[in-house]
Amino acid sequence: MAKRKRLTPPRADFLQDAPSPAEIDPQDAAAFADTEIPADLETKAMFPMGVARTVTHRPPIAQVAGESADRAALEELSAMIAEARRSGRMVEALALDQIDAEHLMRDRMTSDDEDMAALLSSLRTRGQQAPVEVIDHGAHVQPRYGLISGWRRLGALRQLAHEAGTPLSDAVILAVIRQPKTASEAYVAMVEENEIRADISFYERARIVLRALEAGVYPDAKQALQSLFGNVSRAKRSKIKSFMTIVEQLDGALRFPAAISERSGLDLVKRLEADSDLAAFLRQKLNEADPVVPAAEAAILTAVPRHNTPPAPSAPKDTPEYDFSYDPASRTIRVSGGIVDDRLARDLQRWLDRRGG
Repeated sequence: MAKRKRLTPPRADFLQDAPSPAEIDPQDAAAFADTEIPADLETKAMFPMGVARTVTHRPPIAQVAGESADRAALEELSAMIAEARRSGRMVEALALDQIDAEHLMRDRMTSDDEDMAALLSSLRTRGQQAPVEVIDHGAHVQPRYGLISGWRRLGALRQLAHEAGTPLSDAVILAVIRQPKTASEAYVAMVEENEIRADISFYERARIVLRALEAGVYPDAKQALQSLFGNVSRAKRSKIKSFMTIVEQLDGALRFPAAISERSGLDLVKRLEADSDLAAFLRQKLNEADPVVPAAEAAILTAVPRHNTPPAPSAPKDTPEYDFSYDPASRTIRVSGGIVDDRLARDLQRWLDRRGG
């Protein structure tokens, strides 16, 4: 049964002094509308239209359901962002002082001045267009991120920050965080980017193979070459392997190793393999000359040690003139001239004795 409302008789004097709706000032009505009205207050028709504010409340079950949906959506979004970051699909802005450029031994030894100038101009005009690749060591490590690829871009952005007087902690670089499972994957990522973006010299390729071997990334040169340069031709891998001889014997002594051409390098390899003393000779010459341009160094590398200088041809010996004749009918051999002497007679006699015996 529905609950009956209790009715009370109206008070005749209640509205005697109240203004009519038409007489109410709109500003007073607006001020009254903002007045907080208790939720349990019973309102009646005595309020002028537009003055009393309607108070609505969501049912408790709807409020709980809405909060749960919001929380679930936030958790899903957070999980998506975390997964995108983990899988390297999110570009982040990282402080320049948080990037360790020497995390990996670099394959690129130098940066061409002309190429670097072009990169700096592009960064000034258009900003960074391609992110670098880094690995996250964790918040407990400083610098937190290790550079995998993007060595030139990092160097260029640091140079621009220095020119602008901006602390590296305030300057940022766009980066993608990778999580390579092995050191080999990190080295492959570095090498492949350089193979695609800017060709590096055979010397630099050979050098990174040897450095990876020294670091224990690969058990032998064959696996290192196949892993780091698996996308190049077999002939090119063979040339890289040949240049490893130059790196092993002359690395550190050369001032411009990246300038060694393919042809010159392969010729130098043959000479180094043929002469075990050549490397020491070239090191000494390079140290003494201290070349300042690639051409001067190339001239030294073609030098030949003195002990390898071919001897000058000796003067031909004077051969005595002689006459030789043979008569089959009389079975006679005649030899005459300056060649005939006692020595020839003895040698001939001994030879005849051996032949007759």
